[in-house]
Order: sequence, then structure tokens, then C-alpha cells
Amino acid sequence: MKKILVINGHPDKESYNYALSNSYIKGALTTKATVKTINIQELNFNLNLEFGYRKRTELEPDLKEAQEKLKWANHIVWVYPIWWGSVPAIMKGFLDRVLLPGFAFQKRQNSLWWDKLFISKTSRIICTLDQPSWYYKWFYGNPSHNAMKKLTLKFIGVKSVKITTIGPIRLSKDKFRTKWLKKVEKLGEKNA
Repeated sequence: MKKILVINGHPDKESYNYALSNSYIKGALTTKATVKTINIQELNFNLNLEFGYRKRTELEPDLKEAQEKLKWANHIVWVYPIWWGSVPAIMKGFLDRVLLPGFAFQKRQNSLWWDKLFISKTSRIICTLDQPSWYYKWFYGNPSHNAMKKLTLKFIGVKSVKITTIGPIRLSKDKFRTKWLKKVEKLGEKNA
């Protein structure tokens, strides 16, 4: 049975990203999948990995619970806007604080290499832009896609990462947004 974790990285609960998350969940729940959620903006934690990996920064209870949900899931869905070619600051802080050595990967002693600890998981990224997705790809080279897919999720061993890019959101009409909500609901049903 598919165990799906939907993580929303938008700091505003009234955003279109929340509507997208809810559509994905609605689609997934039409199947036998079990779904859990993390809305990063609801968590109480320090965004900064204060000492890097030199010294341990103790995890707050909300981050410990987030790690338990990440361990539990076999499919992780990330929903967020692309801001300044990257993820929102709150989501970046979440990634820094949660995907730690010993949890998501393990550095090898006396080596530059590491062991990937999320090898049994798959992922889907659903992100929004204020520009057309083709423009983001061809003129900027998809920087946040590369960072999330290759430098984060593949780094920790997620074997399959699919990306759905929705844009432009700015100045979009209700018809465009409704169409994407339906597409994302179908994705939730299909991925489950």
C-alpha cells in the first residue's frame, strides 16, 4: 500500500499552493493510499542549522515528528512556489534541519563519499512560477529543479523524482487555476 507524505513549503495557508496540496490529497484518498501531511509554516523550529554539521543542533519536537513522517512514507510530495530561483526560506530551513547525516544520508569515515538512506522512496515535486515553465527551463536552466531533484533528493537516495511545474501563476485566470487543480488531483490518484 502506498504511504504518501505531502509537504507544503509555502508560508501562506491561503496560497494557491495549499489548494494544489489539497487537490493532490483528494486524488490520493480515492485510492487505498494512506496520506499524511506536513505544512512547514505550522511547525515551530529554528530555521538555521546554527553550527552546520560541526556541532549538533537539537531537533525541536515538530522536526522529530517530521522525521518520523519522512521515515514512514514511501512517496514524498513537495508543493512549493519558486522564489528567486529557489524554494522559500522556510522550506530551505526545514531541509537543512531535517535531512541530517545519520537520518537521510551517512558520511563515510575518511571518505568524500556517503551512503544514501532514502533509497526505497520516490518523490513528486509540484511547484509554481510567476513565469512560463518553458522560460524558466530554457533561459534559467531550472535551478530549483536541479537543486531539489539532483542535489537534495537524489543525494539522499530517492530513486525516482518527477516534477510538475505550473506557471505563470501571476495574472492567471480562474480557468487556468481550476484546470491545474484537476490535473493535480488526477496526479494524486495516479501516483497512489
